[in-house]
Amino acid sequence: MRARITAATAVLLLAALTACGGGDDDKPTEKPSTSSAGEPTLSGDPTGGGDPSSGEPSGGGEGGEGLALGKAAQTTGDGGAGVLEITPNTVVFVKEGSGETAENGLFAVVTMKDKATADVAADEPAPISGGGWTWMAPDGEMIGWDSGNSTNVTLDKYSGSDPVQPGGYQWRSQVFDLTPAQAKGGTLIYIDGENKAHRWKMPSTDSGPHVAEVKKQLAP
Repeated sequence: MRARITAATAVLLLAALTACGGGDDDKPTEKPSTSSAGEPTLSGDPTGGGDPSSGEPSGGGEGGEGLALGKAAQTTGDGGAGVLEITPNTVVFVKEGSGETAENGLFAVVTMKDKATADVAADEPAPISGGGWTWMAPDGEMIGWDSGNSTNVTLDKYSGSDPVQPGGYQWRSQVFDLTPAQAKGGTLIYIDGENKAHRWKMPSTDSGPHVAEVKKQLAP
């Protein structure tokens, strides 16, 4: 009789120990799941994308290939005042413009829309302060706004130069005197009032909504 009671007791004790062991085994599998679900991504972007404050998509900032022609960038105005939304939207390649012949082979004429989006006037910084526009050739060579005969090319409509008033916009342009190799697949770079670089990847052929108008204005 005692042997039967002892055996039954052993069975009960074994069952209790097994239940306790199963509960301990469950705990490690629950902790990582809970912890993982509660941790945010380091970038604050669930996709792992670029800096949301840069005004540029992932891969399009400094060191990236740049924005496409026609895409806007939010830039800081000269001296850190105001915000200019800048949109280069047309590029034209010509050997002659405004009665001038390109010294290096081709003029790259880029037009852009500058819009003031803050509550104060904003302007592009002057090249003398280290700001403004540069063309980067495919091999990395930097070509300034005053290359060759570029400063002699003018466009009446795209000649805005005054500070842009809040809510308003101006049409502006930049001209670069390039070799054919420099013009093929270049990058347009703009340095704003906070010394930040904004980039646009330039097509190798005439592109944008104002090609015909720009060519007409370039005719002698």
